[in-house]
Amino acid sequence: MEPQFPGSIGTSSSLVLRLGQALFSVASLLFMCVGVQFYAYTSFCFLVTIKGLTIPWSLTLAMVDAFSVFVKRPSRQLQIVSVVVAGDWILSFLSLAAACSTASVSDFMVTEAGAAFCGGQMCNRYRLSAAMACLSWSLSLTSALLNLWLLPSLYSNY
Repeated sequence: MEPQFPGSIGTSSSLVLRLGQALFSVASLLFMCVGVQFYAYTSFCFLVTIKGLTIPWSLTLAMVDAFSVFVKRPSRQLQIVSVVVAGDWILSFLSLAAACSTASVSDFMVTEAGAAFCGGQMCNRYRLSAAMACLSWSLSLTSALLNLWLLPSLYSNY
């Protein structure tokens, strides 16, 4: 019997983490894109690009987790878990970079530039988008750490 680490791929807690990542990423995209001209700023375009990559990654792995939970047979193959760990870490670092750059630019626009760059409603949307991106990143990092914790036990099986 293989060890069951909570939050690792194929568990119900991993499914919740993946759905949370997707939910916060969609919220971040909606706050950034609906009624706002985000394409004028590079850091906002970076956030949209990274969240556009995070959503399909999270939803695909959520489907794998849902299948594993309903079949009651988690996928514990070394190659699959290695790819998931690498993808989680890459997207986690990129999400952190996008969230931080968006937060810093929106903070600059509010404190230093004032109303010259954005009105109150638009700056609030930028801030909410950065907050949702930070929440998505925290779930992504949690998932990456938990799957990394599973990886050594799979190497010992070989």
